[in-house]
Amino acid sequence: MTEKTLTGPLPPVRTWPALDLPGTDFDPVLRELMAQGPVTRIKLPNGDGWAWLVTRHDDVRLVANDPRFGREPVMDRQVTRLAPHFIPAPGAVGFLDPPDHTRLRRTVAAAFTARGVERVREKSRRVLEELISAMLSQGPPADLTSAVLSPFPIAVICELMGVPAADREAMHTWTQLILSSAHGADVSERAKQEMGAYFSDLIGLRESGTGEDVASLLGAAVGRGEVTLDEAVGLALLLQIGGEAVTNNSGQMIHVLLTRPELARRLRDDPGIRPQAVDELLRWIPHRNAVGLSRIALQDVEIRGVRIRAGDAVYVSYLAANRDPEVFADPDAIDISRSPNPHVSFGFGPHYCPGSMLARLESELLVGTLLDRVPTLRLAVPPEDVPFRKGALIRGPEALPVTW
Repeated sequence: MTEKTLTGPLPPVRTWPALDLPGTDFDPVLRELMAQGPVTRIKLPNGDGWAWLVTRHDDVRLVANDPRFGREPVMDRQVTRLAPHFIPAPGAVGFLDPPDHTRLRRTVAAAFTARGVERVREKSRRVLEELISAMLSQGPPADLTSAVLSPFPIAVICELMGVPAADREAMHTWTQLILSSAHGADVSERAKQEMGAYFSDLIGLRESGTGEDVASLLGAAVGRGEVTLDEAVGLALLLQIGGEAVTNNSGQMIHVLLTRPELARRLRDDPGIRPQAVDELLRWIPHRNAVGLSRIALQDVEIRGVRIRAGDAVYVSYLAANRDPEVFADPDAIDISRSPNPHVSFGFGPHYCPGSMLARLESELLVGTLLDRVPTLRLAVPPEDVPFRKGALIRGPEALPVTW
């Protein structure tokens, strides 16, 4: 007997290869899957078996926020996945479900509130101004990624985390090795262990501290017995690594502005529309390759006539949700007047990115300061010659050659 959904046969399993896509092109496989239906089945390059893929905006939000889908059971499974190295540490916050997930995130919430983010605003602005000044003083051409887009988010997240400036480069190196699939699982795991040992020492030194940075908040929570040191280290790793995503996101944003001079001109002439424009760019840019972390259905759930059975692996695509034509008119167009703009670029539900306000602050500072300080900024090579990262889970330009 053929296995069926509630309304017909199961959709075929679509193999989704790890594509190195040019520029900000939308993944053609994801586009085909979106056209195939709201709930499809996929097989990624690594892991075992197949998984459900949910792509509609409302369904993505449902799965991301519904306690009938859990992250913790993924720990015991070799779910089909993009990354060749998948070695989550027990207790890692990305694989916790409430109430443990809620308890752990609460310890650092103060650092990521509006007040916490404002604490680093002026320091961030000064760092950015210094980096741009250094680039201008050396004269064109320059690689905007290495000169500004990479060191700026590293400095900001290290400031928020409480990592001394002298250790920024080590943090950056570890992060790149963890996020790349090109060096193999052993290299990635060693980098993760080394970063973990670093944070274990840093947090341990601050168990009686009263600082407002993340390491101090985690140290104090460990000292009060609210979280274990292993839990605190796992959260610190996630936040530190996530902080560098701004390099790739802002790189894609600047790439869009440099290849659409009329859009850059509008933002240069009207600073008031920049926050809304950044929000629209956050919706539109393809942040990652394929999909991120899966969930496991904890009981049978029906979505759009498809029965997802208890134990099935389920992925949501935030990229697809951000292009849902039922929610976003003309979703493939960049419309900086779009309002409302309920994009899910920072996730949804319990695992919503805690650093969303910080990422917005950094993106707005980068876009605004570059437009104002370097009004003649332009690509130094043809757009098709801008190299984008290969073998990476997160998408973005590896280098952004510019002149002015």
